Amino acid sequence: MLEKIVQINKLLLKISTQSLISKTVNKIIAPWFAIPLLDRWLLGQIIPPMLFAISAFTVISLSVGVMFDLIRQIVEYGLPLFLALKVLFYSLPSFLVLSFPMAVLLSTLLAYGKLSSNSELLALKSLGIKTSRIISPAIALSIFMTGLTFYFNDNLVPASNKLAEATLRSGMGSAFSGDKGKYNIIFSRYGSRIDSSTKQPTKFNKFLTHIFYAARYEQNSMKDVTLLDFSREDMQQVLNAEKGRFEKKTSSWIFSDGSILTIDPSGQTTNIQFKEYTYPFVEGPLELAKVPKDANDMSLKQALKAEMIYKKSGDLKEIRRIQVRIQEKFTLPCACIVFGLIGSSLGSKSNLRSSKSQGFGLSVILILIYYVMSFVFSSFGVKGLFSPIFAAWMPVFISLGGGIYFLRKSSTL
Repeated sequence: MLEKIVQINKLLLKISTQSLISKTVNKIIAPWFAIPLLDRWLLGQIIPPMLFAISAFTVISLSVGVMFDLIRQIVEYGLPLFLALKVLFYSLPSFLVLSFPMAVLLSTLLAYGKLSSNSELLALKSLGIKTSRIISPAIALSIFMTGLTFYFNDNLVPASNKLAEATLRSGMGSAFSGDKGKYNIIFSRYGSRIDSSTKQPTKFNKFLTHIFYAARYEQNSMKDVTLLDFSREDMQQVLNAEKGRFEKKTSSWIFSDGSILTIDPSGQTTNIQFKEYTYPFVEGPLELAKVPKDANDMSLKQALKAEMIYKKSGDLKEIRRIQVRIQEKFTLPCACIVFGLIGSSLGSKSNLRSSKSQGFGLSVILILIYYVMSFVFSSFGVKGLFSPIFAAWMPVFISLGGGIYFLRKSSTL
């Protein structure tokens, strides 16, 4: 009797477990079946080539950008294989960000081109389904890939790039990596000057009061510092020091082993040598030195902070550069929408009979045109010929206009 009860309990447990698994699976796949059948079918045609394209473009870009260089370092410098694989893994997100838009273009072009060559799109159009409705799953998928690209670019790429650099540095040693400090830090400060007669600040706030220059920055210390002080009308000072560090508690710089040259209005000079000298000045030079050299190593929040630091320093070229890079944090993911619209519109043309090789070739040409255009406009923005917003977004708007034109052409065929 006891054995039968145990068997019944086991049977009930098995049934309840299967029921729980079945409910869990249904909850997972329910959203997919909530999508209309037409959209599910079209997404099923797009997603497999997209996964292939992401893999292909990532492998190609990794090989060109990182892998060959790592192989050379393994052979010539003795980089351990395990560390090389870690560097390769940490470099993956930055190349995935570049692969996502290209994969969207190739997959939509191949998927809709195949449907067009099999007359399946023609059958859909004969049922009264418009081309804009047919490509809507591709646009929805492109929007999803845009969000995914933005997330990768803003969250994963800066952190993974730093890990890749730190791993490579630890594997090769400081002799290979060199001094990773920053060189030629120039910080300009603007404000009011001290009036020589009243000994009070002037009303005007746009005078150049200080120029801070350091030959290099390393280990939270400035090396070979020169500070020009124009804050007073009755004298000018030139401070030279071998090194300087910022003291947050006193909001001052502590300079070591240097001299202060004071020049009065009559031209007479006074030169004072010092072992250590405390000078009240802002933290701006230190903040500027800590800004990453490459905007790809910054998140959007860090880039906005870097823009504020550059504005304090008065470096107009760097201000324009970081403003363009901030806008590109948004325009790079939007390339997924651009390529999704262009690829699906071109693929939907009823007279298109493209093979995979032709689709890949067309994708490469379109990608080249888009990124060359982006590079040109970006350079114009950094030089100040265009505003940063115009320079960053103009390639997107031009390409979207081309995509809409192709869509209208495919709708009339």
